[in-house]
Amino acid sequence: MDNIWTEKYRPLTFEEIKGQKEIVKRVEAFVKNKNMPHLLFAGPAGVGKTTLSLVIAKQMFKENWKNNFLELNASDERGIDVVRTKVKDFARTRSIANVPFKIIYLDECDALTKEAQHALRRTMELFTQTCRFILSCNYNSKIIDPIQSRCTIFKFKPLEKENIFSLIDTIAKNENLAVDEKAKQALFDASRGDCRRMENIMQGCAAITNNITEDIVFSIASSAKPKEVKGILELAMTGQFVRARDSLLKVMQDYGLSGIDVISQFNREIWNLDLDDQKKMQMIDACGEMEFRIVEGSDEFIQLEALLSRFGMK
Repeated sequence: MDNIWTEKYRPLTFEEIKGQKEIVKRVEAFVKNKNMPHLLFAGPAGVGKTTLSLVIAKQMFKENWKNNFLELNASDERGIDVVRTKVKDFARTRSIANVPFKIIYLDECDALTKEAQHALRRTMELFTQTCRFILSCNYNSKIIDPIQSRCTIFKFKPLEKENIFSLIDTIAKNENLAVDEKAKQALFDASRGDCRRMENIMQGCAAITNNITEDIVFSIASSAKPKEVKGILELAMTGQFVRARDSLLKVMQDYGLSGIDVISQFNREIWNLDLDDQKKMQMIDACGEMEFRIVEGSDEFIQLEALLSRFGMK
């Protein structure tokens, strides 16, 4: 059976999960013992929550994993009926593998309504003998306390630069792509630790050329180069308001940026300016106020002009 398993399918391994070493170490111990509590994975998008859940299922159930693993996206099916039908029907039947329980993976479970979460809490209580739950969310604060108290909580973090670079090298090798160091840094800056976003940007770049450069990355990512954003800030701070405004307009047109995108990039580049902390605090405060105005419906470019003018005021 082991030989058939090896020939037909190469399962995912824990070593393929990047950037979450401590979490993987603890979860792997659960799998080796073929026993685990309910799990709650919390963290930003694209950092390995779903992949780790699949690794758990495939390592624990081997070739029978599809019969013993149910994956649901709670943002699509977020009502109480889903918990009462799909989840309960799957949870009440026993596993057909040599593991005493099945696994239900609920992705984006912070989108579940409060009523559905309370129904889920009761289901987790009743069917503990035959089923374990893995809940995934971006913000565990949106999960009701009774569910959190029944789970072991793991908090995922965005991937570090070395993890992203390692994944880029692996993809480039497998897909015969040439990626220079500046392009790697650009991919990291554009993805901000989100592996899924990094891969999507790389795929877009590879559709154009096998030689991926910094310019192509920022073009596909619809993100301005950090040095361009920094240049706009420096112009505004030295009182060159018209030049700063014209440069900002050109960057927004070239990369198709929205007002929120611009403020987000301003916010990241402010920390790289050669200024005292007091001035940086004032600039961040101004960014927050302008973002609020734009979200509330104000004209984007007028608010960005106001932001640049505030940066130039002493």
